Amino acid sequence: MLDDLKKFYKNKKIFITGNTGFKGSWLTMILNSFNSRLCGYSLSENSKPNMFNLLNLKHKIKLIKGDVRNFQYLNKSVNKFKPDIIFHLAAQSLVQKSYSDPFFTVSTNTGGSANILESCRMSNSVKSLVYITSDKCYENVEWIWGYRENDKLGGYDAYSSSKAAAENIFSAYLESFFKKKKLGAVSVRAGNVIGGGDWSEDRIIPDIIKSITNKKKIFIRNPKSTRPWQHVLDPLLGYLVLGMKSYNNNEFSGSWNFGPDNDTVLTVKDIVNQICKKLSINKKNLILNNKKSKFKEAKLLKLNCDKAKDRISWHPRLSSKKSIDLACDWYKSYFEKNNMFKVTEKQIQNFLKNYEK
Repeated sequence: MLDDLKKFYKNKKIFITGNTGFKGSWLTMILNSFNSRLCGYSLSENSKPNMFNLLNLKHKIKLIKGDVRNFQYLNKSVNKFKPDIIFHLAAQSLVQKSYSDPFFTVSTNTGGSANILESCRMSNSVKSLVYITSDKCYENVEWIWGYRENDKLGGYDAYSSSKAAAENIFSAYLESFFKKKKLGAVSVRAGNVIGGGDWSEDRIIPDIIKSITNKKKIFIRNPKSTRPWQHVLDPLLGYLVLGMKSYNNNEFSGSWNFGPDNDTVLTVKDIVNQICKKLSINKKNLILNNKKSKFKEAKLLKLNCDKAKDRISWHPRLSSKKSIDLACDWYKSYFEKNNMFKVTEKQIQNFLKNYEK
């Protein structure tokens, strides 16, 4: 499979929205190693430090500074580059921020996603669309089973609702337009991804890292909550496989879950304890906040990934423990002022080397 991916993506023209983000930076690194021809479309970097800048990726990809909410400019950019494949990652990705700025969240996650769908509909070059949403698109009733791709969509906050709406619009475009023009289109729903280079707010590992850097107490929300934690490389490889298999092919079109095996789903407290052990953090600096949040936050969320396992032979290669260790190793290298491009490249190479084992 790995050789097939490398051969397929070599010299393919790939358009990535949200390329300067955490996931987008890792995807850019992988596709660069596959010798793809890359074009990125995104706003300015939204965190300091920022992985895209830290790895100096501007020399590895053609950059377009643009907002996915601006259809005219987005469509012009797509038409000019004439991509073979589009990976749509651009989003407002934080649940907490969706409470402080719900309109921006909805206009970006729903309106911006509709824009990329319309641009694909109008394009004569795009053969495959990989449309990234979120596991939070499901109406979460907090049952013990993993959500399947045909379970009910919905949300209790602007973020979750915007992702559910984006999925509904995707489904409409798929059935009304893409199947008729043989454009393979997949929506992909992943859980909480972790890994080096994430500096976003309200995310557990970045929050701990920033607290260490600033020598402040570490506040941990909802320590008993569970999340489908997985290393960013696992779902990204699933996205790449689907991008290849759906190329000019409707057989794989539709929605796909990518998450860890449910027997490895951990609580927030479990994650924190492992990070503290790995980074030798004194637990006295931890403050576990069990108080009820003023915003609704799910306590339990799992994904069922049987479809991906059965139809494209995907399964998570990295355990939760290994995922956390890799993320911690990356940040340790950063603090030691190592060459982070080489560190990231090595983690990718090691992952790919073991991919088919």
